[in-house]
Amino acid sequence: MAEVDEVGDGGLAAGAFSPWLVEIQTAIRGERGSDVPCGDCTACCTSSQFIHIEPDETRALSRIPAALLFPAPGLPRGHRLMGYDENGHCPMLVDGACSIYADRPRTCRTYDCRIFPAAAVDVEGDKPLIAIRTKRWQFSHPTPKDVAQHAAVQAAAAFIAEHADLLPGGSVPATATQRAVLALEIHDAFLHEEEGSGVTSVVDHPDPEVVVAALARVTQAHRAGAPGSRVRRHYR
Repeated sequence: MAEVDEVGDGGLAAGAFSPWLVEIQTAIRGERGSDVPCGDCTACCTSSQFIHIEPDETRALSRIPAALLFPAPGLPRGHRLMGYDENGHCPMLVDGACSIYADRPRTCRTYDCRIFPAAAVDVEGDKPLIAIRTKRWQFSHPTPKDVAQHAAVQAAAAFIAEHADLLPGGSVPATATQRAVLALEIHDAFLHEEEGSGVTSVVDHPDPEVVVAALARVTQAHRAGAPGSRVRRHYR
């Protein structure tokens, strides 16, 4: 678990935006885990979250008592959920640390709360500890590309919130987490790269049809079970 550096007045260094964007997109696609500098933070472990565990996660399943698992509603047989205790804590959290960290579920490996400040999306009201943490993250923008990509992700999240009526069936986010992830997936529709110079800029008023087409491609990929689709289910 990486340590976190403090910046400014109580802020936390989230890293340069463009490299982080590449990393989180590969995590969402299921190609790697998320490298989050958590330090001693356990907000995501103590916020009454259900943890999805898939049938192929044999190491995680071997470490979690069967009594803590139950079938995941709406998913094929073998998919399990692990709940939380009366305090909203993950039952695998012992003395303030994950007792199965090396074998933790894929859900935990891919989760990254920096998606919220990246998309300027507020965390749900029932997760105050995560909300406090996310407000402290501060991305750096060493290049114009970092600035443009960050603005594009935020513009995508705003579009999704403001134009739910235009979204293809099945692509309307049910949670703030899903909206932030979807914004990361379609942010390219809000970017323009000038020929020759390669300069990247934000498209302030993109053609709605272009954005809807991008949303439709993402939705179709999810339904078709494209690589990473199962990881996207973890971001609920």
